[in-house]
Amino acid sequence: MATLAPPHPATATATVAAARRPETVTIPQYSRRGVLAVWAAAALPMAALSWIVAPLLADRLGGPQPLMRGLLLSLTAGLIWQFVLVAFLVAREQRTLRWSTVRQALWLRRPESPDGSRTGGRLWLVLLPMAAIVAAVQVLPHFPIPGDRDLNAFMGSTAGHEMLEGAWGWFAVVVTMAVFNTVLGEELLFRGFLLPRMHGAFGRRDWIVNGLLFAAYHLHVPWGIAKQLGEIVAYYPCRRYRSATLGIIIHSVQSVLITLAVLALVLG
Repeated sequence: MATLAPPHPATATATVAAARRPETVTIPQYSRRGVLAVWAAAALPMAALSWIVAPLLADRLGGPQPLMRGLLLSLTAGLIWQFVLVAFLVAREQRTLRWSTVRQALWLRRPESPDGSRTGGRLWLVLLPMAAIVAAVQVLPHFPIPGDRDLNAFMGSTAGHEMLEGAWGWFAVVVTMAVFNTVLGEELLFRGFLLPRMHGAFGRRDWIVNGLLFAAYHLHVPWGIAKQLGEIVAYYPCRRYRSATLGIIIHSVQSVLITLAVLALVLG
């Protein structure tokens, strides 16, 4: 009578690992035309909101700093639209919006080594050089920003202090804009949705093209495009470690600082 040999230890380990591994999600690859279509669906509305809708809204708002208020409202709406766009595209693609599927489809996970042997842990240290590159780019000379569109200058002005002091409604707008700017908007779209779907069309250069598209997306603030070009290499780890979470964390630092600065003004 034949006897069954016990499984080899290595095979048993692999079987257990496979059982523990989360359900695999298939991420389709977009054509170049498809990538550009998604880019346009994000970039063109933001440009229109900044240069057409915000001035029109400013004329209706009247009062002090109408353009800045119009920009805050318009660009916040544009960032929320990007979240809606991502949700729609993922739902159409995966036929579900279950978190277990979404987190894999959008790379909302811990960094993972290219060979899959390590996840998280010391890999998080890649955030340090990423942050250093972004900080270095920020201190470089930049193109001048129109005075009526410069948020930093506005917050430091008397008019900014008067508008924001005690204005919890505007603080809510700023917080909403910050959250959808990094966590649920730009990073979710470019590093979470587009980047994992660009390899088929662009190969190993997908992360470079992704960075170029992200820079060109800033038509609503064109003076910032040069800095975005300088930061492209900082976001390479998102591709190498297949984690949009890295980009979200780095991009969110600036949003947190701006939110705290606005909170200080609101509190007087």
